[in-house]
Amino acid sequence: MAKISQIKRKEKQDKKLKFPTRKYNRCARCGKSRGYIGKLGICRNCLKDGAMKGVIPGVKKSSW
Repeated sequence: MAKISQIKRKEKQDKKLKFPTRKYNRCARCGKSRGYIGKLGICRNCLKDGAMKGVIPGVKKSSW
């Protein structure tokens, strides 16, 4: 789980930035910055949880 200070930083990030390279991505559900998957907008942990619960369509656990 992300710290409250990092989530508050997300609010600051929504403002228009002076330099576009200062932008960084955060998970929409938990606020984590690492393991972010841009196509879905969530981190790898939330992707795994959502896939196991069946919330994310078209994703299922593989086995071979």
